[in-house]
Amino acid sequence: MNLAQPLRLGNSGPWLRLFSAALLVLVWALAAEIAQSRVLPGPGAVAESFYYNLVDGRLLSDLAITLFRVVVSFAIAMIIGVAVGIVMGLRKRLDILLDGWLILFLNIPALVIIILCYVWFGLTEVAAIIAVSLNKIPNVIVIMREGTRAVDRELLQVAQVFHVDRQRRFFKFFLPQLYPYIMASARTGVALIWKIVLVVELLGRSNGVGFQLSVYFSLFDIAGILAYTLAFVAVMMFVELGVVAPIERHIMRWRK
Repeated sequence: MNLAQPLRLGNSGPWLRLFSAALLVLVWALAAEIAQSRVLPGPGAVAESFYYNLVDGRLLSDLAITLFRVVVSFAIAMIIGVAVGIVMGLRKRLDILLDGWLILFLNIPALVIIILCYVWFGLTEVAAIIAVSLNKIPNVIVIMREGTRAVDRELLQVAQVFHVDRQRRFFKFFLPQLYPYIMASARTGVALIWKIVLVVELLGRSNGVGFQLSVYFSLFDIAGILAYTLAFVAVMMFVELGVVAPIERHIMRWRK
């Protein structure tokens, strides 16, 4: 076997993923059967709880509310983070001026920001969105600043020599070089923001997945917690595979 040759899975990739998922469920079921405890319900109990909340409960409405908060917070964090990161990468003095602020916000715990936003702005929807956005913006700024610093300036100079106007230079020569960094920010953002949203809902909202998880925690309903968790994870996986990944393939097609 040639070790230098890359491993080719052919058409077995999807089947391996399916087998891995089935194996995980089997291990879970065996562990629950052995434990015989309320703290570890089996797949059947979780599926039953999921069905109940889907048909007679508020699962769909909670998912929609939480997803709305995720989308709004994500959009705000990406717009502000990308803009500030690019400017800091282009302007050395501004980078030095704001670097201390950036380090500060990167090291403030998410829980502290959430609590402060609720104290300052009240237990409102605006406070929840601000808290989530503030937790993500510094990460986007860091990635975009480093991406801007890595831009090929010689390519931009060539475009300038050929008298390409500024707008075309930005959208055709500058911005495409930042696409990998934008997508890296987006993917980490999706993974981080929805987790913070759940904490925000748990602490100060009266609806959403996070709030419902706190209700089930008070009732010690582990099956309900797992049902809600798996449902929302499935939604976010769909967003990642069905929305973010196709967008990434589309904007990165120029590299092929």
